[in-house]
Amino acid sequence: MSDKSKIEWTETTWNPVTGCSKVSQGCSNCYAERYASRLRAMGVKKYHDGFAVRMHQSEVVRPLSWKGNRLVFVNSMSDLFHEEIPLEFIQSVFEIMAKASRHVFQILTKRSERLRELSPRLKWTDNMWMGVTVEGNDYVGRADDLRATGARIKFLSLEPLLSGLPDISLEDIDWVIVGGESGPGARPMKQEWVRQIRDNCAATEIPFFFKQWGGVNRKKSGRLLDGRHWDEMPRNHGDNTLQRLF
Repeated sequence: MSDKSKIEWTETTWNPVTGCSKVSQGCSNCYAERYASRLRAMGVKKYHDGFAVRMHQSEVVRPLSWKGNRLVFVNSMSDLFHEEIPLEFIQSVFEIMAKASRHVFQILTKRSERLRELSPRLKWTDNMWMGVTVEGNDYVGRADDLRATGARIKFLSLEPLLSGLPDISLEDIDWVIVGGESGPGARPMKQEWVRQIRDNCAATEIPFFFKQWGGVNRKKSGRLLDGRHWDEMPRNHGDNTLQRLF
């Protein structure tokens, strides 16, 4: 399997853990679960157990062998802070990220309470971007858990965006991603929800990345918002200019 990613806001995926379980509304149409089923049917060894949580020790050191500098999404097929993953394994992943300092690692979780609990026991370095998913107004508290961590770069993934977010605070947030749900059974996202978030980001000078409108055919719906692409990326390592993927 190639580690090159089609996810618009990253370059590479790295999956030392695969498999997960549902914790909130955003998990209902999980793309990773569908993809894991396909890979299992194809006979891919890593997905022999489908979407059951499995740790892959041999994958942990993989970033050390990569040349150049990469933007790496950690566990696109799982959640590093899943309750079945021991602290010791999470710490080993963090140790490798710290050693592979030429890369930038993007970690994303819906399990923000465990993230907050374990944060003091993890070694945070500047090349680690930590994010939480907030798919609706019922989950804005995850941003508070994120703010309590030791991560230097903190970001929100508002995908799949299932409601407006009138109560969300962007204080101490360095980046915001917004995207609609895609694939079978995709739930709609309203334009006014997206515009409100974009405008809040602009008012507070927070980089805003619009990933997609989503829907059953996400390529057809595209990712233009008010006639343009929004591909802003967070400032990193003291760089005072917005970094962009495109």
